[in-house]
Amino acid sequence: MKTSLSFAEYPIYSLEIAREETPFDSVEAICGYFRACIESHRSAVFIAEFDHYAHTRSLPEGHIGEDIRAARNLVFCFGISLPKPELLACRPRSIGIAETDLGFLITFMETPMPVANAVMEDWALGLCKHRPETAAQAA
Repeated sequence: MKTSLSFAEYPIYSLEIAREETPFDSVEAICGYFRACIESHRSAVFIAEFDHYAHTRSLPEGHIGEDIRAARNLVFCFGISLPKPELLACRPRSIGIAETDLGFLITFMETPMPVANAVMEDWALGLCKHRPETAAQAA
């Protein structure tokens, strides 16, 4: 077995949305929105929805932060490029959706493909009633 370690740090995109800033009222509704985004994208494919909250809560040693009410991951893949087999370790993609006491937190890890980052950022900002500018639009 060959072992290689990557020391690169991957930035996490994070969007906090207060309840009054979105028409969505639950993690389930937000998951439905993202699933529709994934399924309508020409190269993305939906893989699974994982209820991280339920799983962690079911474990005897499980611990969930006090302000977390719900937490799910939507797993999907863009599938646009696979230049080398080692990249399978970094795939597929996941968008985290957490409900907190204050609202919702949407997170995803940066990809090496700027196009994919822009798509996921666009999807996330689509949750907002009054859509803020993306980093690309502000530049």
